[in-house]
Amino acid sequence: MDADKKQSVETSSLSDGYDVENLHPDHPDDYLRENERWATEHDLNTMLRVGDRLPYAAIFVVLTEFCERFTYYGITGPFQNYIQNGYKVPGARPGAIAGGQHMATGLGNFFQFWCYLTPILGAVIADQWLGKFKTILIFCIIYIIGDLILTLTSIPGSIRHGGALPGLIIAMITIGLGTGGIKSNVSPMVAEQYGRYRPFVRKLKNGKEVLVDRELTVQSIFNWFYWAVNVGGLSAIATTELESHVDFWAAYLLPTLMFVICVVVFYFGRSKYVINKPSGSIAIKAYRIMALGFRNYRKARAENRQILDEDGKKIGWMEYAKPSLSVDGGSVDWDDRFVDELRTSLRACKIFLCYPVFWLCYGQMSNNMVSQSGQMNTGSVPNDIMQNIDPLCIIILVPIFDKLIYPGFRRCGLELRPVTRITCGFLVAALAMAYAAIIQHVIYTTGPYYDAAGDGDNGFNHISAGIQVPGYILIAIAEIFASITGLEYAYKRAPEKMKSIVMSMFLLTNAGGSILAFCFNSISANPHLVENFAIVSGLMGAFTILFVVCFRHYDKREGQEAETRMLKESK
Repeated sequence: MDADKKQSVETSSLSDGYDVENLHPDHPDDYLRENERWATEHDLNTMLRVGDRLPYAAIFVVLTEFCERFTYYGITGPFQNYIQNGYKVPGARPGAIAGGQHMATGLGNFFQFWCYLTPILGAVIADQWLGKFKTILIFCIIYIIGDLILTLTSIPGSIRHGGALPGLIIAMITIGLGTGGIKSNVSPMVAEQYGRYRPFVRKLKNGKEVLVDRELTVQSIFNWFYWAVNVGGLSAIATTELESHVDFWAAYLLPTLMFVICVVVFYFGRSKYVINKPSGSIAIKAYRIMALGFRNYRKARAENRQILDEDGKKIGWMEYAKPSLSVDGGSVDWDDRFVDELRTSLRACKIFLCYPVFWLCYGQMSNNMVSQSGQMNTGSVPNDIMQNIDPLCIIILVPIFDKLIYPGFRRCGLELRPVTRITCGFLVAALAMAYAAIIQHVIYTTGPYYDAAGDGDNGFNHISAGIQVPGYILIAIAEIFASITGLEYAYKRAPEKMKSIVMSMFLLTNAGGSILAFCFNSISANPHLVENFAIVSGLMGAFTILFVVCFRHYDKREGQEAETRMLKESK
Protein backbone atom coordinates (compact mmCIF):
# COMPACT_ATOMS: atom_id res chain seq x y z
CA MET A 1 0.00 0.00 0.00
CA ASP A 2 1.40 3.44 -0.91
CA ALA A 3 2.03 6.16 1.71
CA ASP A 4 -1.05 8.26 0.85
CA LYS A 5 -3.40 5.28 1.10
CA LYS A 6 -1.78 4.14 4.35
CA GLN A 7 -2.14 7.57 5.90
CA SER A 8 -5.76 7.72 4.73
CA VAL A 9 -6.47 4.34 6.31
CA GLU A 10 -4.86 5.27 9.61
CA THR A 11 -6.61 8.67 9.82
CA SER A 12 -10.03 7.26 8.95
CA SER A 13 -9.64 4.28 11.24
CA LEU A 14 -8.64 6.38 14.24
CA SER A 15 -11.46 8.87 13.71
CA ASP A 16 -14.10 6.21 13.21
CA GLY A 17 -12.83 3.82 15.86
CA TYR A 18 -11.66 1.03 13.53
CA ASP A 19 -8.50 -0.98 13.88
CA VAL A 20 -6.31 -0.74 10.76
CA GLU A 21 -5.48 -4.45 10.93
CA ASN A 22 -9.16 -5.46 10.87
CA LEU A 23 -10.60 -3.41 8.04
CA HIS A 24 -11.47 -6.50 6.03
CA PRO A 25 -10.79 -10.17 6.85
CA ASP A 26 -9.16 -10.84 3.47
CA HIS A 27 -8.09 -7.35 2.42
CA PRO A 28 -6.55 -5.41 5.33
CA ASP A 29 -5.14 -2.83 2.89
CA ASP A 30 -8.63 -1.47 2.12
CA TYR A 31 -8.52 2.31 2.31
CA LEU A 32 -10.41 5.61 2.28
CA ARG A 33 -9.91 8.74 0.20
CA GLU A 34 -10.79 12.35 0.90
CA ASN A 35 -14.50 12.94 1.62
CA GLU A 36 -15.06 9.26 2.42
CA ARG A 37 -15.86 7.37 5.62
CA TRP A 38 -16.71 3.81 6.53
CA ALA A 39 -20.41 2.97 6.33
CA THR A 40 -22.38 2.31 9.49
CA GLU A 41 -25.35 -0.04 9.87
CA HIS A 42 -27.62 3.00 9.68
CA ASP A 43 -26.04 4.03 6.38
CA LEU A 44 -26.59 0.55 4.95
CA ASN A 45 -30.28 0.70 5.76
CA THR A 46 -31.02 4.26 4.63
CA MET A 47 -28.64 5.48 1.92
CA LEU A 48 -28.83 5.22 -1.86
CA ARG A 49 -26.35 2.61 -3.10
CA VAL A 50 -24.14 3.42 -6.08
CA GLY A 51 -21.20 1.88 -7.89
CA ASP A 52 -17.66 3.25 -7.71
CA ARG A 53 -15.50 4.59 -10.55
CA LEU A 54 -13.68 2.24 -12.92
CA PRO A 55 -10.08 1.73 -11.66
CA TYR A 56 -7.29 3.06 -13.89
CA ALA A 57 -5.60 -0.35 -14.09
CA ALA A 58 -8.84 -1.96 -15.23
CA ILE A 59 -8.83 0.28 -18.31
CA PHE A 60 -5.68 -1.45 -19.59
CA VAL A 61 -7.32 -4.85 -19.19
CA VAL A 62 -10.50 -3.62 -20.87
CA LEU A 63 -8.43 -2.27 -23.79
CA THR A 64 -6.77 -5.67 -24.07
CA GLU A 65 -10.14 -7.39 -24.27
CA PHE A 66 -11.31 -4.80 -26.80
CA CYS A 67 -8.38 -5.66 -29.09
CA GLU A 68 -8.88 -9.41 -28.62
CA ARG A 69 -12.58 -9.19 -29.44
CA PHE A 70 -11.79 -6.89 -32.38
CA THR A 71 -9.64 -9.74 -33.70
CA TYR A 72 -12.09 -12.53 -32.84
CA TYR A 73 -15.15 -10.93 -34.40
CA GLY A 74 -13.08 -9.53 -37.25
CA ILE A 75 -12.03 -13.00 -38.36
CA THR A 76 -15.31 -14.79 -37.59
CA GLY A 77 -17.49 -12.17 -39.32
CA PRO A 78 -16.58 -13.42 -42.84
CA PHE A 79 -16.46 -17.13 -41.85
CA GLN A 80 -19.95 -18.05 -43.06
CA ASN A 81 -19.38 -16.64 -46.56
CA TYR A 82 -15.74 -17.82 -46.61
CA ILE A 83 -16.80 -21.44 -46.08
CA GLN A 84 -20.22 -21.49 -47.75
CA ASN A 85 -19.59 -19.84 -51.11
CA GLY A 86 -17.20 -20.43 -54.00
CA TYR A 87 -14.24 -18.21 -54.85
CA LYS A 88 -14.80 -15.36 -57.32
CA VAL A 89 -18.11 -16.75 -58.65
CA PRO A 90 -19.60 -14.06 -60.96
CA GLY A 91 -22.72 -12.45 -59.50
CA ALA A 92 -22.53 -14.48 -56.25
CA ARG A 93 -21.73 -13.56 -52.66
CA PRO A 94 -18.01 -13.54 -51.69
CA GLY A 95 -16.58 -16.95 -50.78
CA ALA A 96 -13.57 -19.25 -50.92
CA ILE A 97 -14.20 -22.90 -49.98
CA ALA A 98 -17.63 -23.59 -51.58
CA GLY A 99 -18.60 -25.96 -48.77
CA GLY A 100 -22.29 -24.98 -48.62
CA GLN A 101 -24.40 -23.86 -45.66
CA HIS A 102 -24.19 -27.19 -43.81
CA MET A 103 -20.37 -27.10 -43.76
CA ALA A 104 -20.29 -23.39 -42.92
CA THR A 105 -22.68 -23.78 -39.99
CA GLY A 106 -20.98 -26.98 -38.80
CA LEU A 107 -17.45 -25.52 -38.83
CA GLY A 108 -18.73 -22.33 -37.21
CA ASN A 109 -20.29 -24.37 -34.42
CA PHE A 110 -17.09 -26.40 -34.03
CA PHE A 111 -15.01 -23.22 -33.71
CA GLN A 112 -17.35 -21.78 -31.10
CA PHE A 113 -17.34 -25.10 -29.22
CA TRP A 114 -13.53 -25.24 -29.22
CA CYS A 115 -13.13 -21.59 -28.17
CA TYR A 116 -15.30 -22.18 -25.11
CA LEU A 117 -13.88 -25.59 -24.19
CA THR A 118 -10.26 -24.42 -23.94
CA PRO A 119 -10.89 -21.85 -21.15
CA ILE A 120 -10.77 -24.77 -18.69
CA LEU A 121 -7.14 -25.33 -19.65
CA GLY A 122 -6.37 -21.62 -19.36
CA ALA A 123 -8.02 -21.45 -15.95
CA VAL A 124 -6.12 -24.41 -14.53
CA ILE A 125 -2.79 -23.06 -15.80
CA ALA A 126 -3.49 -19.61 -14.34
CA ASP A 127 -4.87 -20.69 -10.96
CA GLN A 128 -2.28 -23.39 -10.33
CA TRP A 129 0.96 -22.32 -12.00
CA LEU A 130 1.42 -19.06 -13.92
CA GLY A 131 -1.16 -16.60 -12.65
CA LYS A 132 -3.53 -14.63 -14.86
CA PHE A 133 -1.07 -12.09 -16.30
CA LYS A 134 1.52 -14.58 -17.59
CA THR A 135 -1.15 -16.99 -18.83
CA ILE A 136 -2.88 -14.28 -20.87
CA LEU A 137 0.45 -13.14 -22.32
CA ILE A 138 1.51 -16.64 -23.42
CA PHE A 139 -1.86 -17.49 -24.96
CA CYS A 140 -1.85 -14.16 -26.82
CA ILE A 141 1.24 -15.37 -28.68
CA ILE A 142 -0.51 -18.63 -29.59
CA TYR A 143 -3.47 -16.55 -30.82
CA ILE A 144 -1.21 -14.48 -33.11
CA ILE A 145 0.21 -17.66 -34.67
CA GLY A 146 -3.33 -18.77 -35.53
CA ASP A 147 -4.13 -15.36 -37.03
CA LEU A 148 -1.05 -15.57 -39.25
CA ILE A 149 -1.98 -19.06 -40.47
CA LEU A 150 -5.50 -17.89 -41.37
CA THR A 151 -4.23 -14.78 -43.18
CA LEU A 152 -1.55 -16.59 -45.20
CA THR A 153 -3.85 -19.43 -46.31
CA SER A 154 -6.53 -16.99 -47.47
CA ILE A 155 -4.39 -15.37 -50.18
CA PRO A 156 -5.63 -16.08 -53.74
CA GLY A 157 -2.88 -18.59 -54.57
CA SER A 158 -3.62 -20.67 -51.47
CA ILE A 159 -7.38 -20.65 -52.12
CA ARG A 160 -6.97 -21.74 -55.76
CA HIS A 161 -4.64 -24.60 -54.77
CA GLY A 162 -6.94 -25.94 -52.04
CA GLY A 163 -5.09 -24.52 -49.03
CA ALA A 164 -8.01 -22.53 -47.66
CA LEU A 165 -9.87 -25.37 -45.89
CA PRO A 166 -6.90 -27.08 -44.15
CA GLY A 167 -5.48 -23.66 -43.28
CA LEU A 168 -8.82 -22.61 -41.81
CA ILE A 169 -9.09 -25.75 -39.65
CA ILE A 170 -5.51 -25.39 -38.31
CA ALA A 171 -6.14 -21.69 -37.64
CA MET A 172 -9.41 -22.47 -35.85
CA ILE A 173 -7.68 -24.93 -33.53
CA THR A 174 -4.78 -22.56 -32.79
CA ILE A 175 -6.92 -19.43 -32.33
CA GLY A 176 -9.39 -21.39 -30.19
CA LEU A 177 -6.56 -22.49 -27.91
CA GLY A 178 -5.36 -18.90 -27.59
CA THR A 179 -8.88 -17.69 -26.91
CA GLY A 180 -9.26 -20.15 -24.04
CA GLY A 181 -6.23 -18.90 -22.15
CA ILE A 182 -7.40 -15.31 -22.51
CA LYS A 183 -11.15 -15.53 -21.91
CA SER A 184 -11.03 -17.50 -18.66
CA ASN A 185 -8.63 -14.98 -17.10
CA VAL A 186 -9.25 -11.53 -18.54
CA SER A 187 -12.73 -10.96 -17.05
CA PRO A 188 -11.74 -12.03 -13.49
CA MET A 189 -8.57 -9.95 -13.85
CA VAL A 190 -10.48 -6.80 -14.78
CA ALA A 191 -12.69 -7.12 -11.69
CA GLU A 192 -9.65 -7.79 -9.49
CA GLN A 193 -8.32 -4.33 -10.33
CA TYR A 194 -10.99 -2.88 -8.05
CA GLY A 195 -9.38 -3.30 -4.63
CA ARG A 196 -12.00 -1.87 -2.29
CA TYR A 197 -14.13 -4.34 -0.36
CA ARG A 198 -15.68 -2.67 2.66
CA PRO A 199 -18.79 -0.47 2.08
CA PHE A 200 -18.07 3.24 2.53
CA VAL A 201 -19.85 6.58 2.25
CA ARG A 202 -18.71 9.26 -0.20
CA LYS A 203 -19.68 12.93 -0.01
CA LEU A 204 -20.44 14.29 -3.48
CA LYS A 205 -19.65 17.82 -4.68
CA ASN A 206 -23.26 18.88 -4.03
CA GLY A 207 -22.89 17.81 -0.39
CA LYS A 208 -25.05 14.68 -0.74
CA GLU A 209 -23.74 11.42 0.68
CA VAL A 210 -24.07 8.09 -1.13
CA LEU A 211 -23.19 4.53 -0.13
CA VAL A 212 -20.58 3.00 -2.45
CA ASP A 213 -21.36 -0.69 -2.83
CA ARG A 214 -18.73 -3.14 -4.09
CA GLU A 215 -21.36 -5.47 -5.57
CA LEU A 216 -22.82 -2.67 -7.68
CA THR A 217 -19.30 -1.63 -8.69
CA VAL A 218 -18.49 -5.13 -9.92
CA GLN A 219 -21.81 -5.20 -11.79
CA SER A 220 -20.91 -1.90 -13.44
CA ILE A 221 -17.38 -3.11 -14.27
CA PHE A 222 -18.78 -6.11 -16.14
CA ASN A 223 -21.32 -3.92 -17.93
CA TRP A 224 -18.54 -1.71 -19.27
CA PHE A 225 -16.31 -4.72 -19.91
CA TYR A 226 -19.04 -6.18 -22.10
CA TRP A 227 -19.50 -2.79 -23.72
CA ALA A 228 -15.83 -2.83 -24.75
CA VAL A 229 -16.25 -6.38 -26.05
CA ASN A 230 -18.99 -5.22 -28.38
CA VAL A 231 -17.13 -2.11 -29.51
CA GLY A 232 -14.42 -4.55 -30.59
CA GLY A 233 -17.14 -6.66 -32.21
CA LEU A 234 -17.81 -3.86 -34.68
CA SER A 235 -14.61 -4.92 -36.45
CA ALA A 236 -16.78 -7.30 -38.47
CA ILE A 237 -18.15 -4.25 -40.29
CA ALA A 238 -14.66 -3.45 -41.58
CA THR A 239 -13.68 -7.05 -42.33
CA THR A 240 -16.88 -7.90 -44.20
CA GLU A 241 -16.40 -4.76 -46.32
CA LEU A 242 -12.79 -5.78 -47.01
CA GLU A 243 -14.01 -9.28 -47.86
CA SER A 244 -16.47 -7.82 -50.35
CA HIS A 245 -14.35 -5.11 -51.95
CA VAL A 246 -10.75 -6.38 -51.61
CA ASP A 247 -10.37 -10.04 -50.61
CA PHE A 248 -10.37 -12.36 -47.62
CA TRP A 249 -6.63 -12.01 -46.94
CA ALA A 250 -7.15 -8.27 -46.32
CA ALA A 251 -10.15 -9.02 -44.09
CA TYR A 252 -8.00 -11.30 -41.92
CA LEU A 253 -4.85 -9.14 -41.97
CA LEU A 254 -6.57 -6.20 -40.25
CA PRO A 255 -7.54 -8.09 -37.05
CA THR A 256 -4.15 -9.80 -37.00
CA LEU A 257 -2.41 -6.42 -36.84
CA MET A 258 -4.85 -5.26 -34.17
CA PHE A 259 -4.00 -8.24 -32.01
CA VAL A 260 -0.32 -7.31 -32.07
CA ILE A 261 -1.42 -3.96 -30.60
CA CYS A 262 -3.42 -5.94 -28.01
CA VAL A 263 -0.32 -7.72 -26.74
CA VAL A 264 1.69 -4.49 -26.58
CA VAL A 265 -1.06 -2.65 -24.65
CA PHE A 266 -1.45 -5.50 -22.19
CA TYR A 267 2.29 -5.90 -21.58
CA PHE A 268 3.02 -2.22 -20.98
CA GLY A 269 0.22 -1.96 -18.45
CA ARG A 270 1.86 -4.60 -16.23
CA SER A 271 3.18 -2.11 -13.65
CA LYS A 272 -0.37 -0.86 -13.02
CA TYR A 273 -2.08 -4.21 -12.47
CA VAL A 274 -3.16 -5.88 -9.28
CA ILE A 275 -1.61 -9.30 -9.93
CA ASN A 276 -2.63 -12.17 -7.66
CA LYS A 277 -0.18 -15.02 -7.39
CA PRO A 278 -1.25 -18.56 -8.39
CA SER A 279 -2.49 -20.49 -5.40
CA GLY A 280 -1.57 -24.09 -6.20
CA SER A 281 -3.66 -27.14 -6.98
CA ILE A 282 -7.11 -25.70 -6.25
CA ALA A 283 -8.89 -28.04 -8.65
CA ILE A 284 -7.27 -31.09 -7.03
CA LYS A 285 -8.09 -29.77 -3.56
CA ALA A 286 -11.71 -29.20 -4.61
CA TYR A 287 -11.93 -32.78 -5.85
CA ARG A 288 -10.52 -34.09 -2.55
CA ILE A 289 -13.03 -32.03 -0.55
CA MET A 290 -15.97 -33.33 -2.58
CA ALA A 291 -14.71 -36.93 -2.37
CA LEU A 292 -14.14 -36.71 1.39
CA GLY A 293 -17.44 -34.96 2.02
CA PHE A 294 -19.42 -37.52 0.04
CA ARG A 295 -17.61 -40.44 1.66
CA ASN A 296 -18.13 -39.10 5.19
CA TYR A 297 -21.77 -38.27 4.42
CA ARG A 298 -22.50 -41.80 3.22
CA LYS A 299 -20.76 -43.23 6.28
CA ALA A 300 -22.70 -40.96 8.67
CA ARG A 301 -26.00 -41.80 6.99
CA ALA A 302 -25.29 -45.53 7.09
CA GLU A 303 -24.49 -45.28 10.81
CA ASN A 304 -27.51 -43.01 11.46
CA ARG A 305 -25.38 -40.23 13.00
CA GLN A 306 -26.02 -37.33 10.64
CA ILE A 307 -25.15 -33.87 11.97
CA LEU A 308 -27.77 -31.12 12.37
CA ASP A 309 -27.25 -27.37 11.92
CA GLU A 310 -28.41 -24.58 14.26
CA ASP A 311 -31.96 -24.81 12.89
CA GLY A 312 -32.15 -28.54 13.48
CA LYS A 313 -31.81 -29.41 9.77
CA LYS A 314 -29.40 -31.97 8.38
CA ILE A 315 -26.25 -30.38 7.00
CA GLY A 316 -25.27 -30.85 3.35
CA TRP A 317 -22.97 -33.64 2.23
CA MET A 318 -20.04 -31.32 1.46
CA GLU A 319 -19.96 -29.93 5.00
CA TYR A 320 -18.79 -33.34 6.18
CA ALA A 321 -15.40 -32.38 4.73
CA LYS A 322 -15.00 -29.50 7.22
CA PRO A 323 -12.06 -29.91 9.61
CA SER A 324 -14.14 -28.52 12.50
CA LEU A 325 -16.45 -31.52 12.32
CA SER A 326 -13.54 -34.00 12.37
CA VAL A 327 -15.82 -36.72 11.07
CA ASP A 328 -13.02 -38.99 9.89
CA GLY A 329 -10.48 -37.94 12.50
CA GLY A 330 -7.80 -37.15 9.91
CA SER A 331 -5.95 -33.90 9.12
CA VAL A 332 -6.59 -31.91 5.93
CA ASP A 333 -4.94 -28.93 4.26
CA TRP A 334 -8.06 -26.73 4.06
CA ASP A 335 -10.32 -24.91 6.52
CA ASP A 336 -14.08 -24.61 7.02
CA ARG A 337 -14.22 -21.38 5.08
CA PHE A 338 -12.76 -22.93 1.93
CA VAL A 339 -15.41 -25.66 2.07
CA ASP A 340 -18.13 -23.00 2.34
CA GLU A 341 -16.63 -21.10 -0.62
CA LEU A 342 -16.47 -24.26 -2.71
CA ARG A 343 -20.11 -25.01 -1.92
CA THR A 344 -21.03 -21.48 -2.99
CA SER A 345 -19.13 -21.96 -6.26
CA LEU A 346 -20.92 -25.21 -7.05
CA ARG A 347 -24.24 -23.55 -6.32
CA ALA A 348 -23.32 -20.82 -8.81
CA CYS A 349 -22.38 -23.42 -11.40
CA LYS A 350 -25.87 -24.98 -11.11
CA ILE A 351 -27.34 -21.75 -12.45
CA PHE A 352 -25.17 -22.16 -15.55
CA LEU A 353 -26.90 -25.42 -16.53
CA CYS A 354 -29.58 -23.61 -18.55
CA TYR A 355 -27.13 -21.40 -20.43
CA PRO A 356 -26.30 -23.81 -23.32
CA VAL A 357 -29.78 -23.23 -24.78
CA PHE A 358 -29.25 -19.47 -24.51
CA TRP A 359 -25.96 -19.78 -26.41
CA LEU A 360 -27.75 -21.91 -29.00
CA CYS A 361 -30.00 -18.90 -29.62
CA TYR A 362 -27.07 -16.50 -29.66
CA GLY A 363 -25.14 -18.68 -32.12
CA GLN A 364 -27.91 -18.40 -34.69
CA MET A 365 -26.87 -14.78 -35.14
CA SER A 366 -23.47 -15.65 -36.61
CA ASN A 367 -24.53 -18.52 -38.89
CA ASN A 368 -28.19 -19.12 -39.81
CA MET A 369 -29.22 -15.47 -39.52
CA VAL A 370 -26.27 -14.51 -41.75
CA SER A 371 -27.53 -16.99 -44.34
CA GLN A 372 -31.06 -15.66 -43.79
CA SER A 373 -29.95 -12.13 -44.66
CA GLY A 374 -28.31 -13.57 -47.80
CA GLN A 375 -31.80 -14.66 -48.92
CA MET A 376 -33.02 -11.04 -48.80
CA ASN A 377 -32.11 -7.80 -50.49
CA THR A 378 -29.26 -6.14 -48.55
CA GLY A 379 -28.71 -3.37 -51.09
CA SER A 380 -25.07 -2.47 -51.60
CA VAL A 381 -23.79 -3.90 -48.29
CA PRO A 382 -22.59 -7.49 -47.68
CA ASN A 383 -25.14 -9.84 -46.12
CA ASP A 384 -22.82 -10.72 -43.24
CA ILE A 385 -22.65 -7.09 -42.13
CA MET A 386 -26.17 -7.37 -40.68
CA GLN A 387 -24.95 -9.23 -37.58
CA ASN A 388 -23.14 -6.06 -36.48
CA ILE A 389 -26.48 -4.53 -35.52
CA ASP A 390 -26.17 -6.61 -32.33
CA PRO A 391 -22.94 -5.02 -31.00
CA LEU A 392 -24.14 -1.58 -32.13
CA CYS A 393 -27.28 -2.02 -30.02
CA ILE A 394 -25.26 -3.23 -27.04
CA ILE A 395 -22.94 -0.20 -27.27
CA ILE A 396 -26.00 2.06 -27.13
CA LEU A 397 -27.98 0.09 -24.54
CA VAL A 398 -25.31 -0.84 -21.94
CA PRO A 399 -24.86 2.78 -20.73
CA ILE A 400 -28.64 3.17 -20.63
CA PHE A 401 -29.04 0.04 -18.51
CA ASP A 402 -26.06 0.91 -16.27
CA LYS A 403 -26.90 4.57 -15.68
CA LEU A 404 -30.69 4.72 -16.02
CA ILE A 405 -32.61 1.43 -15.96
CA TYR A 406 -30.86 -0.47 -13.14
CA PRO A 407 -30.49 2.63 -10.87
CA GLY A 408 -34.10 3.53 -11.67
CA PHE A 409 -35.30 0.19 -10.34
CA ARG A 410 -33.13 0.63 -7.23
CA ARG A 411 -34.62 4.08 -6.55
CA CYS A 412 -38.05 2.44 -6.67
CA GLY A 413 -36.91 -0.12 -4.11
CA LEU A 414 -36.70 -2.92 -6.69
CA GLU A 415 -33.30 -4.58 -7.00
CA LEU A 416 -32.93 -6.59 -10.22
CA ARG A 417 -30.85 -9.40 -8.81
CA PRO A 418 -29.05 -11.99 -10.98
CA VAL A 419 -31.76 -14.64 -11.38
CA THR A 420 -34.34 -12.00 -12.33
CA ARG A 421 -32.00 -10.50 -14.94
CA ILE A 422 -31.04 -13.89 -16.35
CA THR A 423 -34.72 -14.89 -16.60
CA CYS A 424 -35.45 -11.70 -18.55
CA GLY A 425 -32.53 -12.47 -20.86
CA PHE A 426 -33.72 -16.01 -21.54
CA LEU A 427 -37.26 -14.81 -22.25
CA VAL A 428 -36.09 -12.13 -24.69
CA ALA A 429 -33.82 -14.66 -26.45
CA ALA A 430 -36.84 -16.93 -26.99
CA LEU A 431 -38.74 -14.00 -28.47
CA ALA A 432 -35.80 -13.21 -30.78
CA MET A 433 -35.83 -16.74 -32.20
CA ALA A 434 -39.61 -16.64 -32.60
CA TYR A 435 -39.22 -13.41 -34.58
CA ALA A 436 -36.52 -15.05 -36.76
CA ALA A 437 -38.93 -17.93 -37.51
CA ILE A 438 -41.59 -15.44 -38.60
CA ILE A 439 -39.11 -13.63 -40.86
CA GLN A 440 -38.04 -16.94 -42.39
CA HIS A 441 -41.67 -17.81 -43.12
CA VAL A 442 -42.10 -14.45 -44.86
CA ILE A 443 -38.98 -15.13 -46.95
CA TYR A 444 -40.25 -18.56 -48.01
CA THR A 445 -43.60 -17.11 -49.09
CA THR A 446 -41.99 -14.34 -51.17
CA GLY A 447 -40.68 -14.76 -54.71
CA PRO A 448 -38.94 -15.21 -56.99
CA TYR A 449 -37.01 -18.08 -55.34
CA TYR A 450 -39.27 -18.78 -52.32
CA ASP A 451 -37.74 -21.54 -50.14
CA ALA A 452 -34.70 -21.94 -52.43
CA ALA A 453 -33.38 -18.37 -52.13
CA GLY A 454 -29.59 -18.25 -51.87
CA ASP A 455 -29.14 -21.89 -52.92
CA GLY A 456 -26.63 -22.54 -55.69
CA ASP A 457 -26.81 -19.76 -58.27
CA ASN A 458 -30.17 -18.52 -56.97
CA GLY A 459 -30.35 -14.89 -55.90
CA PHE A 460 -32.41 -13.32 -53.13
CA ASN A 461 -36.15 -12.93 -52.71
CA HIS A 462 -37.75 -9.52 -53.08
CA ILE A 463 -37.81 -8.58 -49.43
CA SER A 464 -35.65 -6.10 -47.54
CA ALA A 465 -33.15 -7.43 -45.01
CA GLY A 466 -34.11 -4.46 -42.84
CA ILE A 467 -36.87 -6.56 -41.27
CA GLN A 468 -34.10 -8.49 -39.46
CA VAL A 469 -33.21 -5.45 -37.32
CA PRO A 470 -35.76 -6.06 -34.50
CA GLY A 471 -34.39 -9.60 -34.11
CA TYR A 472 -30.85 -8.33 -33.55
CA ILE A 473 -32.13 -5.72 -31.08
CA LEU A 474 -33.84 -8.48 -29.08
CA ILE A 475 -30.65 -10.55 -29.06
CA ALA A 476 -28.69 -7.53 -27.79
CA ILE A 477 -31.15 -6.99 -24.93
CA ALA A 478 -30.99 -10.70 -24.09
CA GLU A 479 -27.18 -10.51 -23.90
CA ILE A 480 -27.26 -7.53 -21.54
CA PHE A 481 -29.61 -9.35 -19.18
CA ALA A 482 -28.18 -12.89 -19.39
CA SER A 483 -24.60 -12.84 -20.68
CA ILE A 484 -23.28 -9.89 -18.64
CA THR A 485 -25.05 -11.16 -15.53
CA GLY A 486 -23.52 -14.60 -16.04
CA LEU A 487 -20.00 -13.12 -16.12
CA GLU A 488 -20.75 -11.04 -13.03
CA TYR A 489 -22.27 -13.99 -11.16
CA ALA A 490 -19.37 -16.31 -12.03
CA TYR A 491 -16.92 -13.78 -10.61
CA LYS A 492 -18.82 -12.75 -7.49
CA ARG A 493 -19.77 -16.26 -6.38
CA ALA A 494 -16.31 -17.79 -6.86
CA PRO A 495 -13.72 -17.97 -4.06
CA GLU A 496 -10.70 -15.71 -4.53
CA LYS A 497 -8.50 -18.67 -5.47
CA MET A 498 -10.96 -20.23 -7.94
CA LYS A 499 -12.22 -17.30 -10.00
CA SER A 500 -10.64 -18.39 -13.29
CA ILE A 501 -11.90 -21.96 -12.90
CA VAL A 502 -15.48 -20.88 -12.11
CA MET A 503 -15.36 -18.39 -14.99
CA SER A 504 -14.21 -21.18 -17.30
CA MET A 505 -17.20 -23.28 -16.18
CA PHE A 506 -19.50 -20.43 -17.22
CA LEU A 507 -17.71 -20.13 -20.58
CA LEU A 508 -18.00 -23.90 -21.01
CA THR A 509 -21.77 -23.48 -21.29
CA ASN A 510 -21.11 -21.75 -24.61
CA ALA A 511 -19.41 -24.92 -25.80
CA GLY A 512 -22.55 -26.77 -24.69
CA GLY A 513 -24.57 -24.47 -26.92
CA SER A 514 -22.35 -25.41 -29.86
CA ILE A 515 -22.94 -29.12 -29.17
CA LEU A 516 -26.69 -28.47 -29.22
CA ALA A 517 -26.25 -26.59 -32.50
CA PHE A 518 -24.71 -29.70 -34.09
CA CYS A 519 -28.01 -31.46 -33.39
CA PHE A 520 -29.76 -28.85 -35.54
CA ASN A 521 -27.30 -29.10 -38.43
CA SER A 522 -29.67 -31.24 -40.54
CA ILE A 523 -32.33 -28.48 -40.52
CA SER A 524 -29.91 -25.55 -40.76
CA ALA A 525 -30.58 -25.02 -44.47
CA ASN A 526 -33.45 -24.48 -46.90
CA PRO A 527 -36.28 -25.38 -46.74
CA HIS A 528 -36.16 -26.18 -43.00
CA LEU A 529 -35.05 -22.90 -41.43
CA VAL A 530 -38.53 -22.01 -40.15
CA GLU A 531 -38.56 -25.24 -38.12
CA ASN A 532 -34.99 -24.56 -36.99
CA PHE A 533 -35.78 -21.13 -35.51
CA ALA A 534 -39.17 -22.23 -34.12
CA ILE A 535 -37.73 -25.25 -32.28
CA VAL A 536 -34.87 -23.18 -30.84
CA SER A 537 -37.40 -20.59 -29.65
CA GLY A 538 -39.62 -23.22 -28.03
CA LEU A 539 -36.62 -24.87 -26.37
CA MET A 540 -35.47 -21.54 -24.93
CA GLY A 541 -38.98 -20.81 -23.67
CA ALA A 542 -39.19 -24.20 -21.96
CA PHE A 543 -35.79 -23.76 -20.30
CA THR A 544 -36.79 -20.28 -19.12
CA ILE A 545 -39.70 -21.82 -17.23
CA LEU A 546 -37.41 -24.58 -15.87
CA PHE A 547 -34.88 -21.95 -14.77
CA VAL A 548 -37.50 -19.97 -12.85
CA VAL A 549 -38.85 -23.10 -11.16
CA CYS A 550 -35.39 -24.30 -10.08
CA PHE A 551 -33.70 -21.04 -9.10
CA ARG A 552 -36.37 -18.46 -8.24
CA HIS A 553 -35.36 -18.60 -4.55
CA TYR A 554 -31.70 -17.74 -5.28
CA ASP A 555 -32.34 -13.99 -5.51
CA LYS A 556 -33.89 -13.83 -2.05
CA ARG A 557 -31.09 -15.89 -0.55
CA GLU A 558 -28.41 -13.79 -2.27
CA GLY A 559 -30.06 -10.59 -1.04
CA GLN A 560 -30.00 -11.88 2.53
CA GLU A 561 -26.37 -12.97 2.19
CA ALA A 562 -25.33 -9.60 0.73
CA GLU A 563 -27.09 -7.73 3.54
CA THR A 564 -25.47 -9.94 6.20
CA ARG A 565 -22.05 -9.56 4.60
CA MET A 566 -22.27 -5.77 4.41
CA LEU A 567 -23.49 -5.51 8.00
CA LYS A 568 -20.58 -7.66 9.13
CA GLU A 569 -18.05 -5.57 7.20
CA SER A 570 -19.49 -2.30 8.53
CA LYS A 571 -18.81 -3.29 12.13
